[in-house]
Amino acid sequence: MPTVTTKDGTEIFYKDWGTGEPLFFHHGWPLTADDWDSQMMFFLSKGYRVIAHDRRGHGRSTQTALGHDMDTYAADVAEVVKALDLKAAVHIGHSTGGGEVTRYVAKFGQGRVKKAVLISAIPPTFMQSEKNPDGVPKAVVDGIRDGTANHRSQFYQDITIPFYGFNRPGAVVSEGIRGNWWRQGMMGAAIAHYECVRVLSETEFYDDLAVIDVPVLVMHGEDDQICPFPTTGARSVKLLKHGTLKSYPGFPHGMPTTHADIINADLLAFLQT
Repeated sequence: MPTVTTKDGTEIFYKDWGTGEPLFFHHGWPLTADDWDSQMMFFLSKGYRVIAHDRRGHGRSTQTALGHDMDTYAADVAEVVKALDLKAAVHIGHSTGGGEVTRYVAKFGQGRVKKAVLISAIPPTFMQSEKNPDGVPKAVVDGIRDGTANHRSQFYQDITIPFYGFNRPGAVVSEGIRGNWWRQGMMGAAIAHYECVRVLSETEFYDDLAVIDVPVLVMHGEDDQICPFPTTGARSVKLLKHGTLKSYPGFPHGMPTTHADIINADLLAFLQT
């Protein structure tokens, strides 16, 4: 399998398909590069080079207990980018991957990033705090921690229901989508996923968003039950120098999968602008 070995010896798995303008996809917790299959197949057919990696401890990357912080996640991306010699790339992140894109572009992206896209993403910050009083309550985050540490397999089945909006009236539940989420989650290390809950819930991105000087598209479902739109996407776009917001009434957190045709078309339009 293709991997890049980081400075601390962690092997980061990646996919790299096609030629042309590079698009780098960053997955959400606790998933893998496979979560981007619908986007990678679509953009490959449009002549783009598509790259996606498994975050450390996730999927096919080393199941390390070390380095679970946003700076290290971003540094891992920088090492993959350097190894593949990517220039003028567009970085696209979903959920926790949106936080990873934000930190990577702000800290390492100078001269290597053309544009960025944040989809259903965690910035500017996720959990309730003095700075974010209407964020996701700590009790909810603690429930995610408990589910991950103590009954991960069942918890990973259960969370797919709100993740994809399958609990909404009229929703057509796809057991294939649910099973694929569970499959990806169970590929990774429980300790990595547990530590990543802290990273995704407690990391702040206010300063990162403010220094990014490339165009950024913020895409967010207005019925996102994981990263509530009013406290994440709606705020992030206001902190960006060159941010554009595209919100979707009724769309869930997992909209790149459930509404891939719409998301892909809007992404393509942004890339071609």
